[in-house]
Amino acid sequence: MPPVKPMLAKSVARIPPGMHYEAKWDGFRAIVFRDGDEVELGSRTGKPLTRYFPELVAALRERVPRRCVLDGEIVIAREGRLDFDALTERIHPADSRVRTLAERTPASFVAFDLLALDDRSLMDAPLTDRRALLDRALAGVSAPVHLAPATTDTEVAERWFEQYEGAGLDGIVAKPPTLRYRQDERAMFKIKHERTADVVVAGYRFHRSGPVVGSLLLGLYDDRGALQHVGVSAAFPMKRRAELVEELEPLRMDDASGHPWAAWGEEAAHETARLPGAPSRWSGGKDLSWVPLRPDRVAEVAYDHMENGARFRHTARFRRWRPDRTPRSCTYAQLEEPVRYDLAEILGTGGGSSPARTGP
Repeated sequence: MPPVKPMLAKSVARIPPGMHYEAKWDGFRAIVFRDGDEVELGSRTGKPLTRYFPELVAALRERVPRRCVLDGEIVIAREGRLDFDALTERIHPADSRVRTLAERTPASFVAFDLLALDDRSLMDAPLTDRRALLDRALAGVSAPVHLAPATTDTEVAERWFEQYEGAGLDGIVAKPPTLRYRQDERAMFKIKHERTADVVVAGYRFHRSGPVVGSLLLGLYDDRGALQHVGVSAAFPMKRRAELVEELEPLRMDDASGHPWAAWGEEAAHETARLPGAPSRWSGGKDLSWVPLRPDRVAEVAYDHMENGARFRHTARFRRWRPDRTPRSCTYAQLEEPVRYDLAEILGTGGGSSPARTGP
């Protein structure tokens, strides 16, 4: 019975040998509970996602075993790539908006683990047994429900790591074959892409604990010469947060007048430029104010990939200051673009009708 907290993964630098390998999907982690006509979608935090994906509820009711619990990922694809922005739009308070988007940008569910089947809990069964049962339970399943491709071949996993990024995937997940299902524990391994970029540090937000840096606001210049807000870097020890306030004080501006992001407080401005402080359903009543800095300082950050080629998908990781770089040299042109790869090739949909491939 819900809630079940999903098993998690810890980051490692390289693909470990002797594991069960799957692609790392960039979507909403979800636990599917089906008992006859009842279908519930549980999130990573245990909160229900059911009302936001009515098309998936209907599809799961038709395509998965009558009594089961599945672990997987909710994703949305556009033009052969995963689109996380389209996914976040689905978390909307208005039911009419949710149903409109369900028709316009329908979601899919990619299953990669089986936690219960009929009257049997599989939480204590080894991964190899759970996966074999999942393969049989979803044999011949059709879109929008998919069986995640899997392999035990390290060379295949390495090839997937390189190729699948072109379809918007995050990397590879490696699971010990004998692993029991351990809720809310980092018992698996994830290997994610990491690249570096030189960015302009154009502001910061205070930490919730007090007057120390919470996050640095990062920018890149586009081909029109406009500085676009591309994300934040936020993982600093508390001592370093305090040091950054002093270090950045010479760049601090009294207000945002004359700053490239001076219009950040105007709602209409966010429609034509990427600016910090854009309101969203995620921010709620959160304070989105920030301290403007003269855009004169360059930092090198590490990132996994870009969302729609416009911003860092996840929080960037600060590496070092780059006094040898000029801010104007920090453009989108430096970013490495992965070779595109059609998502249909990964899911084996061939346009939406064939079952997903498993194995090499």
